[in-house]
Amino acid sequence: MKNWIQAARLRTLPLSVSGIIVGSFYAMHQGFFDGLIFSLAILTTLGLQILSNFANDYGDGVKGTDNETRIGPDRAIQSGAISVKQMKNGIILTSALTFLIAVLLIYISFGKENFFYTLLFLVLGVASIVAALKYTIGNSAYGYRGLGDVFVFLFFGLLSVLGSNFLYAKEFDWLLVLPACAVGLLSTGVLNLNNMRDEISDRTSNKNTLVVKIGGKKAKTYHFTILILAMLSLLTFSLLKDFKAEQFLFVLGFIPLFLHLKRIATYQDPKEYDPELKVVALSTFLISVLLSISLLL
Repeated sequence: MKNWIQAARLRTLPLSVSGIIVGSFYAMHQGFFDGLIFSLAILTTLGLQILSNFANDYGDGVKGTDNETRIGPDRAIQSGAISVKQMKNGIILTSALTFLIAVLLIYISFGKENFFYTLLFLVLGVASIVAALKYTIGNSAYGYRGLGDVFVFLFFGLLSVLGSNFLYAKEFDWLLVLPACAVGLLSTGVLNLNNMRDEISDRTSNKNTLVVKIGGKKAKTYHFTILILAMLSLLTFSLLKDFKAEQFLFVLGFIPLFLHLKRIATYQDPKEYDPELKVVALSTFLISVLLSISLLL
């Protein structure tokens, strides 16, 4: 059990639910909310994140990407804590459970009356599972072709925030695109940090992440750009929503991000990036919670 908990990478879970929190509390701000939908949406997202972590462990493990040159904690297959066959079975079980929870979520949200929405979200649910699996698994794994950033932005940002909000409201509020982009950009920042840390081992293993493609120096500039854009997106959203002074509570979450960027500017050793992953992930979660509170003030 301890090995499976470690393979689930608990430190990634707060980041995964950040978009659900924003989309759901915006629905509460709109006058739409359902505790059951919120609970099932959280469980679905956690299932997808754990599935993604298992699949990443499996894909990088069987391809030899996770090896002795890699910086960071040992992975389950790499260390031998979980066999390839066991991990494959774990992936199948997690996929099935996540899909069942997602189907229940969609049924509770739309029932029989909204067939088109039900069908659309079933397709999105299947796409989310496939995306979680195909990041590192298979010859066409998109994480090995520098497309991981795009998928993280789409699924952790746009789909997570806008999709979860639609489950309640049954309509789009296009102003919500701004916080959705912010969550997506911050989530992409976590992935970029991970890839900056692993640049050397990824390069030798032919894992052509965006960092490998553009190089560490440009990746650092890219990192600054996406985090600053995320903060600007949230500020623009708050101004368009005519936030009162006390509703700018979420800006407190920018403080650890600014301190993070100050440290990143001085780092030269890839090992130094590893603890910063937690900083950006937890900062994203904090900002999401504070923004949700701000919407209710």
